[in-house]
Amino acid sequence: MINVTVNRSAGGAIQSFSMSGHAQFDETGKDLVCAGASCVVFGAINAVHELAGIEPILEMDQKQGRIIFEWPDAVSEEAIQKGQLLIEGMVVSIKTIEEQYGEYIRVTILEK
Repeated sequence: MINVTVNRSAGGAIQSFSMSGHAQFDETGKDLVCAGASCVVFGAINAVHELAGIEPILEMDQKQGRIIFEWPDAVSEEAIQKGQLLIEGMVVSIKTIEEQYGEYIRVTILEK
């Protein structure tokens, strides 16, 4: 199963997120759930970099199917607002996949 965890501040802002695991919906190369989740997450990360000008802190382990995303410390308020919107869009997309394929992907939102 793919597990996506989104960490929010008390004010609701996304502080970080992680995705780990394998959907095992189908064999490697044909797994639509894995491909969809990966495209959504990596597309959002690339958009944060390209459109908001933020170089996020990433930790990746392909073998374990894990990625961890965090915001860097020195980011302008305007850039963070753009980045937040892009990552919020990612959360909506991932939750949409979960609605259709909930036995293969789970989204958890943690609020501090």
